[in-house]
Amino acid sequence: MRLGVLDVGSNTVHLLVVDAHPGARPLPAHSHKADLRLAELLEKDDGGDGAISETGIDRLVDVIREALQAAEDKGCEDVLAFATSAVRGAANADAVLARVHQATGVALSVLTGPEEARLTFLAARRWFGWSAGKLLVLDIGGGSLETAYGMDETPDVTASLPLGAGRLTAGRLPGDPPDPADVRALRRHVRAEIARIVGDFARHSAPDHVVGTSKTFKQLARIAGSARSAEGVYAQRSLSRAALEEWVPRLAAMTCAERAELPGVSANRAPQLLAGALVAEGAMDLFGVAELEICPWALREGVILRRLDRLPAG
Repeated sequence: MRLGVLDVGSNTVHLLVVDAHPGARPLPAHSHKADLRLAELLEKDDGGDGAISETGIDRLVDVIREALQAAEDKGCEDVLAFATSAVRGAANADAVLARVHQATGVALSVLTGPEEARLTFLAARRWFGWSAGKLLVLDIGGGSLETAYGMDETPDVTASLPLGAGRLTAGRLPGDPPDPADVRALRRHVRAEIARIVGDFARHSAPDHVVGTSKTFKQLARIAGSARSAEGVYAQRSLSRAALEEWVPRLAAMTCAERAELPGVSANRAPQLLAGALVAEGAMDLFGVAELEICPWALREGVILRRLDRLPAG
């Protein structure tokens, strides 16, 4: 069967079309992506809560319509639509969901942070298999950081923190290049937030394998020397903490235009690469991770796999 997964994330709205059936690896057939940056379209009201602006909602509706047309053109039998941190944390989330449903017919399912972590963990477990042993999975999105640990397909412990690269860039790194004082303040903030959850994971035995998912980790691994995307999904890619510690001050000194010249870094992702690197460095340091492996599967694949698991046998 051909499925579409519509991911309304903090950075992009991404439709992934796959050919899949139970027991088989989902095969990508088409990808349709639009940069929306919802995490940067949150307006502060008098109470301090973030609301998605009317302009942001209009853009979201238009992008979802385009994605639905692409799904129809590619022959999708069904589209699994979900939203993550930016919609979840918006003060006007209910109004946004109602507007999207009225305008497009799509009932967006808003995933909680722990649900994101569990589904991403499932994707990593299926990719690396049982031989990977106890997994620790780190995922840096545009709006949040998800972590999960466990031996089985369902993690034993999960956590979600508002440490997404887009959210932190918009809220805490206004300069280009950023003010060194802002970088130091963000570093302190990131590490203080991560330190709050480390104890929950430390109660368990050390992981056998540490995995990083998301575009941020992929880009950091690429600038640190890992294989290019052209070498395919099966090329092993890793990121060491030592390499990351060398790159963070270099990224902090660069303008967005200079970061966009780095291998594997797109112009639209360049502004938030420093914030993502600070989160990655902090997580690897506080969790005691010397090196992690990049997983090509993440949340979207987890959503597909869970859907396939629930189909009747035969």
